[in-house]
This record gives sequence, structure tokens and C-alpha cells, in this order.
Amino acid sequence: MTDIVPPDACTTMPEIRTAIDALDREIVALLATRMRYIEAAARVKTSRGAVRDEARKADVIAKACDAAETHGLSRDHVAALYELLVERSIAHELRVFDSVEA
Repeated sequence: MTDIVPPDACTTMPEIRTAIDALDREIVALLATRMRYIEAAARVKTSRGAVRDEARKADVIAKACDAAETHGLSRDHVAALYELLVERSIAHELRVFDSVEA
């Protein structure tokens, strides 16, 4: 495996691209794990109406924004990403809930 060069030490585009590709593989693996928890929630919830929880959605996005600040990222950027992530997660959870109930 190619050694990943820290961002501040990168001097070439191939170094940067290699690092980004490696990070993307890690991010996708984490997203897959997150979706397994979404599927678990679909199995545990007792009603379809419980799948969409706007208070929980706001809480998840707020926590992600707080984490963004901790890591020097834009709250707005992370909020936009998490809006999409949570909405897609809800859609997936609804599909799983419906298939479990069927």
C-alpha cells in the first residue's frame, strides 16, 4: 500500500489524489456502517410514523455542525451535507421498515 502523505507535506497532485482516494474509501466504509444502524432502527421502531423524527434530525445536524467547528470546518458546509445524509437515511429507513412490515 502506498504511504499517505499528510496534507501539509503534499507537493504533488498524485500524492493528494492518493490520499483523497484512501479517505473516500474510509468514508464510504463508515457510511455503510451508519446505514446498518439505520436498518437496525427500522427493525426496532414500532410504527412507520416514528421513522421521521424532526427533533432527532435537527439534533443530528447540530451535533455534526458542532463537530465541524471542532475540526475547523464550515458549519454551513457540514449542515448541507448532513441534511442530505439524514434525508437519504430516512428514505432508506422507510424502505427497510416497509419491507420488515410486509
